[in-house]
Amino acid sequence: MRSLIFSLGLMCLSTLSNAFEAEDHAVFGDEDAGQVLRIISTADIAFFKPMIQSYLSDHPDVAVDYTVASSSELMRALYEEDLSFDLAISSAMDLQTKLANDGLAQRHSSSQTQNLPDWAVWNEMVFAFTQEPAAFVISNKAFEGLPLPENRQQLINILRQNPEIFRGRVGTYDIRQSGSGYLFATQDARASDTYWRLTEVIGTLDPKLYCCTADMIDDVVSGELAIAYNVLASYAEQSAQSDAFTIILPSDFAIVMLRTVLIPTSSEKPELAAGFLDFVLSQTFPRGTSPLLQSTMLDDANQNALHRIRLGPGLLVYLDQFKNRSFIAEWESAILQD
Repeated sequence: MRSLIFSLGLMCLSTLSNAFEAEDHAVFGDEDAGQVLRIISTADIAFFKPMIQSYLSDHPDVAVDYTVASSSELMRALYEEDLSFDLAISSAMDLQTKLANDGLAQRHSSSQTQNLPDWAVWNEMVFAFTQEPAAFVISNKAFEGLPLPENRQQLINILRQNPEIFRGRVGTYDIRQSGSGYLFATQDARASDTYWRLTEVIGTLDPKLYCCTADMIDDVVSGELAIAYNVLASYAEQSAQSDAFTIILPSDFAIVMLRTVLIPTSSEKPELAAGFLDFVLSQTFPRGTSPLLQSTMLDDANQNALHRIRLGPGLLVYLDQFKNRSFIAEWESAILQD
């Protein structure tokens, strides 16, 4: 079998006529395979590669064309451009729910989906295959001599008391660019008023804003950041340089995101897509986390402090245009202080 794996970096895919901004792209398997499964995903190639290779070992007649895009660009590709992909994988549960709710996802039922726990499926269209908590990722070097914050209030106190250490060195999502960041922020705000107090404190420290978890982790490792807020623990745990930082699930409450997959109505190979989806689910349960994005921190976490985001129409509340504009305006006022 000839194998072709290549990366196109931060550019628009010519095969998609520059319709949307892709972050990366790779093709796995026999380039002359009789069937090609096209996936658009927010998960980095390195994280999904083991799952794809495991699938291809049993399906040598299939190639997987894998495109990485931000959650907002994924939404643009499917919702606005109506481009053809066979599977959509995203950490932005609200946007996935909107695709399904607005008739852009196909139903799928199988022995695998029928055995899912209630929290892992919505309307036989959106299927969860990971549980990934949002965490503090703290530079060990920057926090030498400082107590490690166990919750948001303690983090607020440490930031207020040590502005000379943290000015320009606190990172978090830019919720205007990141669908996952927006989801985490709205869920934080729904869970506790502490979120807005923390955001205002971070805003006084000239924070750095990011599109992606991986970039925040890299900057914590390099020392550019002293702390990153709302980082996906699953990514941090798999970092080759994890000895440079400490991962903390806040004890007041830890938001847990479910990474989901759906079959778009634009799929040209829905049966092939369904087979891959069932394969992913077969690798996931009963643990509730997948081998490629498994967060071991959940095993030791205080279950009462875990705030799992529930699939369903409740996620659409903050996608309302008025609520979206209002929330982002309040966030900008807090985080972008002169």
